[in-house]
Amino acid sequence: MKKLIALILSAFLLVGCSQKGDNEVNSNQSSVKNTSTETTEYDRKIFIEADQLKDILDDDILVAEVSWGDEKDSPDYLKSHIKNAIHINTDMIEEGPIWNLLEDKKLAENVMKLGIDADKKVVLYGTDLIAPARVAWVLKYLGVKDVKVLNGGFKAWTDKGYETEKGSVKPKAVEDFKAKYPAHPEYNLSLDQTKEKLENDKNFKLISIRSENEWLGKESGYSYIPKAGEPKGAIWGKGGSDSTHLEDYLDEDGKYKTWDQIQKMYDELGFKADDDTAFYCGTGWRAAIPWLRAYEAGIDAKIFDGGWNEWQMHDELEAQVGDPAKDAKYVKVKDLSDDKATK
Repeated sequence: MKKLIALILSAFLLVGCSQKGDNEVNSNQSSVKNTSTETTEYDRKIFIEADQLKDILDDDILVAEVSWGDEKDSPDYLKSHIKNAIHINTDMIEEGPIWNLLEDKKLAENVMKLGIDADKKVVLYGTDLIAPARVAWVLKYLGVKDVKVLNGGFKAWTDKGYETEKGSVKPKAVEDFKAKYPAHPEYNLSLDQTKEKLENDKNFKLISIRSENEWLGKESGYSYIPKAGEPKGAIWGKGGSDSTHLEDYLDEDGKYKTWDQIQKMYDELGFKADDDTAFYCGTGWRAAIPWLRAYEAGIDAKIFDGGWNEWQMHDELEAQVGDPAKDAKYVKVKDLSDDKATK
């Protein structure tokens, strides 16, 4: 009996020591090693339902309403928001005139001001369903492991009659991101990378997530973008009625379409999205929704963050105007007219 007890104790100690050693190694590596390692099925899951959020809502989860501007500019944050939710102003992740992401160091600093590090569990939502998706992509790019988006946004929450509150909740800043950043620079294609792939990678698909009028070059979609068109070689992945709506990617109940639904739409358009795919729009917002759904499906697509806004700033680049399957014209950006800004 004594020998048996001794053996059990020895085994327990060995397991304990082994686990401690593994934890010490992982802790040391987290500060020096790029975190773009294998992701678990849970890490890949982005969209959650209101019922699921209610079940996991506690002090370990940071919930944030996302919209442009300060709290007072939000359509509903100060009047009503999910309990303990902070507000995220999208200006904290990007800047004009291109509206590309901020420089990595500044981006990480701003995220830490919000109380977010690589290990923080984050759930994003909004009245507008595009802004939370944009920020979710940014957090995955930086290296936040567990990022979720509330499917259906704030309406899905209030339709269930779940608890809300008024007023401001101030974030509690953290001082350490706890990982090297960005963990996934490959998620973001630069202008030069996009141009090179269009010219030299026959398998590359650059998918435009824009309205039909934007796609056909009838208007830019934005008051501050003077030229209309698309990068030469782009494929239309549909979008919505204008640059602020994305009806083709939302169900009738206001929830995000599944990847199967999106790919079925792409099948009808004549292409399949895969790892050699990049989504883009005007300034990177709308492209985030198909990217997140593709990510959930195990597809490592990219986003050309600069989109049409950055492309049309370079006179030497080639653009297409019209439907490539019918009557598209191909011209240099410098030859596009400057009167296509959306009023």
